[in-house]
Amino acid sequence: MRVKRAVKRVFIIALLAVIAYGIHYAWASFPVISSYGAKNLCSCIFVAGRDEKDVKQQELGDFPLSIGTYKIDYKDSSVTGTVFGFASHKAIFRKGLGCTIVNDFSEKEIRAQHFILASAPSINTDSIPWPSGDLIREDSSSNGVNKQQLQQVMQKAFEENDPKKISGTRAVIVLYDGKLVAEKYAPGYDVHSKMLGWSMAKSITAALIGILVKDGKLKVETSAPVPEWQKESDPRHAITLEQLLQQTSGLDFEEDYSKASEATNMLFKNGDMAAFTARRQLRYTPGTAFNYSSGNSNILSRIIRQTVGEAAYHSFPARALFYKIGMNSALLEPDASGTFIGSSFVYATARDWARFGLLYYNNGVWNGQQILPEGWVKKTSLPSAADSQKHYGYQFWLNGFDKKNMSKRLYPDVPADMYFADGYGGQQVYIIPSKKLVVVRLGLHGFDENTLLKNIIACMPVN
Repeated sequence: MRVKRAVKRVFIIALLAVIAYGIHYAWASFPVISSYGAKNLCSCIFVAGRDEKDVKQQELGDFPLSIGTYKIDYKDSSVTGTVFGFASHKAIFRKGLGCTIVNDFSEKEIRAQHFILASAPSINTDSIPWPSGDLIREDSSSNGVNKQQLQQVMQKAFEENDPKKISGTRAVIVLYDGKLVAEKYAPGYDVHSKMLGWSMAKSITAALIGILVKDGKLKVETSAPVPEWQKESDPRHAITLEQLLQQTSGLDFEEDYSKASEATNMLFKNGDMAAFTARRQLRYTPGTAFNYSSGNSNILSRIIRQTVGEAAYHSFPARALFYKIGMNSALLEPDASGTFIGSSFVYATARDWARFGLLYYNNGVWNGQQILPEGWVKKTSLPSAADSQKHYGYQFWLNGFDKKNMSKRLYPDVPADMYFADGYGGQQVYIIPSKKLVVVRLGLHGFDENTLLKNIIACMPVN
């Protein structure tokens, strides 16, 4: 009898523990699931022009996103997500701004926001030669590229050999010495398809910071101008702009998308993402530890807003960067406070992502104009002293610089001088100066990019 009672007691305790965990999971995760699904479905439909069924199957088809229910309202250009009828979140589309999650601010307040946007260039890019336009011509400088072998490499990047590990490659572009020598798209995608770069947005944000440094409006070595940290008695006052760029700010911020973390709470449950991050306390002394954080990038984005001024901010990325290098499709999306989500949400065509890589390949120069400060690209490709793995620069990942120990490179078969913009799901812009290469890969999931790059390099002339 006592044994039965003990077993029953253990069973009840275990059952209560399971129920408690379920309630905790639902409380923490359901709002993230509904918000994530609403935001991405909204952007895929109203920004990228994708098919609803296709997005639900590909972007939202896996657990736990699959437990969400998403309703599209084409009349007011919005998407509302719920999970089992709970945790309702809405994302709204605004022309020129993309989609924004309704958090902390009411929908009425967000829709009433008035921002001055840049006017897109009224030109036919089909008649303008690459890279300023989209007219692709054969060029003698690409002689020596094994085009036939390169096409085979490109084809292989789209093959799905393991049904359990779908990579979903959507676009691959190869630039050799600035010339577009190979380009391929998955069915349903083409040169006009806008695709989400995820954390490649961080590299865009770094470029915008660089432009302000060039203009003398910011200095990387000084304390970051963050209102929450202005008291000298606040230990966060010591955080420099460069430390934010290099992800060594020391802020206590967990970048984990498998659970409720600072990253997921910031992106999907907060209307002012920079303010959310700026409230975090220090975990490390600034400049002493590398800790990858989307929060740092959104603080940088708000610094851009403060520096440029409200009247000019929302047109600044297009005026100062995108339109100058022909990235006419590029669209940064803001949070509910109106600050661009500089960590995560930029849409652009594959060719426009390639143009961005080409700007860095050319040391920040475009058509003879110095867009980025002299020396900025070099600083971008150097790690901080706190980064023991030597894998991160100014919001770009680095391949590593240990030429003797190849295992320390992120991509062991690729030259050590490679640096790249990297986003969730295998969104990458690779810059390999020693091989005169810029390679763009966009897809649903990551795959063996090391082998892809190795095989592309094998098709190039020997320098």
